[in-house]
Amino acid sequence: MLKRRLVGVVVGVGALVGGTMMAYADEPYIPLISKGFQHQFWQAVKSGAEQSAKEHSVRISFEGPETEAMVDKQIDMLSAALAKNPQALGIAALDSKAAIPLLKRAQSNKIPVIAFDSGVDSDIPLTTCATNNLAAAALAADKMAEAIGNSGEVGVIVHDQTSRTGIDRRDGFVNQIKAKHSGVKIVSVQYGGGDHLKSAEIAKAMIQANPNLKGIFGANEGSAEGAAIGVRESGKKLVLIGFDSGKEQKEDINSGLMLGAITQNPVGIGRCVVDSAVKALKGEKLPTKVDTGFFWYDKTNMTDPKIAAVLYD
Repeated sequence: MLKRRLVGVVVGVGALVGGTMMAYADEPYIPLISKGFQHQFWQAVKSGAEQSAKEHSVRISFEGPETEAMVDKQIDMLSAALAKNPQALGIAALDSKAAIPLLKRAQSNKIPVIAFDSGVDSDIPLTTCATNNLAAAALAADKMAEAIGNSGEVGVIVHDQTSRTGIDRRDGFVNQIKAKHSGVKIVSVQYGGGDHLKSAEIAKAMIQANPNLKGIFGANEGSAEGAAIGVRESGKKLVLIGFDSGKEQKEDINSGLMLGAITQNPVGIGRCVVDSAVKALKGEKLPTKVDTGFFWYDKTNMTDPKIAAVLYD
């Protein structure tokens, strides 16, 4: 049985305590503050969270800023969520340090914090539900090196350099190339904020500045989609490798514009964060991290039931 916390309900009549009636919330409230809302990835995370919430009879909300560059807006959303006295909290931090003061407030109010997708530089979250992004990006590096014959120049477009996912996917790819593929040279690492239009412009500039460029790695859905747009508009044939899934990426892979991508398990991430919050409310001990898994997919295995289950539109 979930531990129920007392919440204040302002009323006009009834047994009042300091102008506020104290009542038990029938359904624990767990807000989830996402890094964004626009990408299909986040909609899939939301779907998984809603499935778990229904099973556990808890109430959730799911919101994120319009773009993954809006750190200040996410902080405002986090502050507003805490003002509603939630029973637990899920956070996918855009900036792994900026959210810490508010998370300390949650901790002091004994609100369990569950990180998802992107962790924070703190031990406040009881667990983090996320892909092993270092390992996933290293696999992307191996696929890139293999595709270009272990020789040549490549570029990297990352969504940001402040979130844990951005940092780990960049470092996972770059470090694997340096350690395992000495014939491959990374000529540019650029940041597009996860915005497909900005990432497209970055890709076109990268191609123009590096005429011998053989490939580009896009480190999230928006980065990969933008890279594909940029390559298409440049008219140059490159090896494109992405991260995440979504309708456009799957179409680009099927057409041959993109070689393949790493898919996470976004529905599983969403389920994990709500499952973990419920366990925390029951007083159960949680692991420090939950690896929700990843897969390489291309047009040879997209219909494999195991792969198809973690691709999303």
